[in-house]
Amino acid sequence: MTASLQELLRQLRQLVAQVGEYQISAFRKHPVGWGSEKDVREFVSEVDIHSEELLIAGLQNLLPEAGFYAEESGKQGNDTLRWVIDPLDGTTNFLSGLDQFSISVALEDKQSTQLGMVYRPMSKECFSAVRGSGLYYNGTRRHQVPNPPLQQALVGTGFPYRSPDLAKAFFACAEDILYRCRGLRRFGSAALDLSYVAGGFLQGFWESDLQSYDVAAALLFLEESGCVATNPAGQPYSPYRDRLLICGPPTVQRNLQLIVADHYLRSPEQSN
Repeated sequence: MTASLQELLRQLRQLVAQVGEYQISAFRKHPVGWGSEKDVREFVSEVDIHSEELLIAGLQNLLPEAGFYAEESGKQGNDTLRWVIDPLDGTTNFLSGLDQFSISVALEDKQSTQLGMVYRPMSKECFSAVRGSGLYYNGTRRHQVPNPPLQQALVGTGFPYRSPDLAKAFFACAEDILYRCRGLRRFGSAALDLSYVAGGFLQGFWESDLQSYDVAAALLFLEESGCVATNPAGQPYSPYRDRLLICGPPTVQRNLQLIVADHYLRSPEQSN
């Protein structure tokens, strides 16, 4: 099974590179503000839609029996073996001419994610994993991440634009974490943020109300690199159940979890 998944991953790498080239061809070719607002501060463009179409067509050829759960077209087909796709994670960045965006693809069965890939078109960086075989960055296996104290950690986050009920908790928490760590960053592509944690380029991360297509691939990367991902109560994180994700190497993650829980669990709003 692992050998067949490795071959599938190799073919997936070719497909996402082709979609990435299409995205680069459209980058900075439109005025700032183009695209449509499909929800409050949630944007979509023809590039998102066509990228998803290209991915689905290619993945159907690679694994015809699998269904899909994609950001723009939703769920279709087999739900016990399916591709989970974010065709353009960081659309707001893309539409504004910032080059921090990515393609995220994961193969999920009824138990867990079996393989994943996150690709950054502008730099051609590629994170990939098959369950049980480690995390790879540009084809080279990464070692297990270091486990520094929080004060040595560069921590990523995402603003709660989907979660106005959590805004006060977020900004109080961000202020608290800012002065306990090495620095705080917000890049705007959760798939890349989590990949950076798994790769050791960030040492911690938290965000609210992420969707499964944002994180399906990168959650596997975290497992394969020795990182921990939980909700504020310390239970294993699931995008299908939990509102808040806190992740990082064990020491950083545990410290972040306690700080996040202290701020977010003070209020009666749902924060698991």
